[in-house]
Amino acid sequence: MKKICFVIMGYGKKTDPTLGKTFDLDKTYHNIIKPAVIAAGYECVRGDEVQESGLIDRSMYGLLIYSDLVIADITTFNPNAIYELGIRHAAKPFSTIVMKEKDGNIPFDINHNKTFTYSHMGEDISATEATRCQGALTGLILSIEKSQEVDSPLFQHIQSVKPYVLPEDEYIQLIKELAEKEKLIFALVEQAKVEMAKNNFIEAIKYWKKASDKITNDSYFIQQLALCTYKSKVPSEKIALQDALTIITQLEPDGRTTNDPETLGITGAIYKRLWLIDNNEIEYLDRAIKYYDKGFAINSDYYTGENYALCLDLKGAYIGDEEEKIYCKLEAKKARRKIIDIIDNLQLDEEFLIRSDLKWIYATLANCHLALNNDAEFKENEALFMEKSPLDWELETYNNSKKHIQNLNN
Repeated sequence: MKKICFVIMGYGKKTDPTLGKTFDLDKTYHNIIKPAVIAAGYECVRGDEVQESGLIDRSMYGLLIYSDLVIADITTFNPNAIYELGIRHAAKPFSTIVMKEKDGNIPFDINHNKTFTYSHMGEDISATEATRCQGALTGLILSIEKSQEVDSPLFQHIQSVKPYVLPEDEYIQLIKELAEKEKLIFALVEQAKVEMAKNNFIEAIKYWKKASDKITNDSYFIQQLALCTYKSKVPSEKIALQDALTIITQLEPDGRTTNDPETLGITGAIYKRLWLIDNNEIEYLDRAIKYYDKGFAINSDYYTGENYALCLDLKGAYIGDEEEKIYCKLEAKKARRKIIDIIDNLQLDEEFLIRSDLKWIYATLANCHLALNNDAEFKENEALFMEKSPLDWELETYNNSKKHIQNLNN
């Protein structure tokens, strides 16, 4: 039987609670971990959060105990990954690799362990970094396989402890069960993305719902389900928005500890669209401003910043209080200038041009410069956005913001 590497980590986009930065962990798995593991001669099985209930199940315990190798990516400090890493350290003395994104802090209780680090741009990992990490991780796997050096804190400090033993036939069955689950989840997510690319949000909802049902309380799946729900406009735009609000509320956007810009951005977008349907409810717009402002303040996210500025302009044009009008106008201008500065700093990175979110960066710059009456910069960035061949729904999103700004400027 081929050697098994069991990978414990989160799925989709997750936000680091201390950095306030969002990472697409699927990019880590598919661009670094899986290729490196396969190159080292192992079968790769991704496990964290694949269980169909909120509790760790028997297949997880079996794989944590028996797998030839376990790789735990603790980026964003996913509680399941941390818990499962503890089980592995208690079950097996060697062949466990801990890895994380380079900017995150290491919890004190595992700080003494050797940790494999990598650089993540948030939305994607550069080709250069992926190639470097694949080679380095493959080398590390082969090295620890050969040395079998003790890496578990428990077995390092209490040498009399004996590792657990699981019958091989039971383990083989667990492998089959979990591999099928992992493949199913991946297939659901990929099909949902295909439907979104075709503007078929009703079909995409079905796949995100299935994925969300299988992995309860996963923020990425809930976010995508809410996004597709309000974009479907079914059975009506207002009802779809209200349904989406019910879905995203599961992630507690009003919570004091909520710092995920995707959750805050989607919540803000829902309230902004509710206000555009019913201008008499100024509270909708105030709530949109609140959520966008929070997302922008937490981690200088350009998307929430752009919408924060737009909502301020919309409010300034609607209300009658002259002092508040002036405040909204000045605050919107300040936010857009800050966004341009943020993106200017991003452009200093040598890997800026290979970012997966480059399309949205150009769209944001175009609308910011349009609002600031920088005509040449607006045209330049709009052309760059169009060169990226945006999907129909992406183009619609951009044009809606552009239209609002043009109406406000006239």
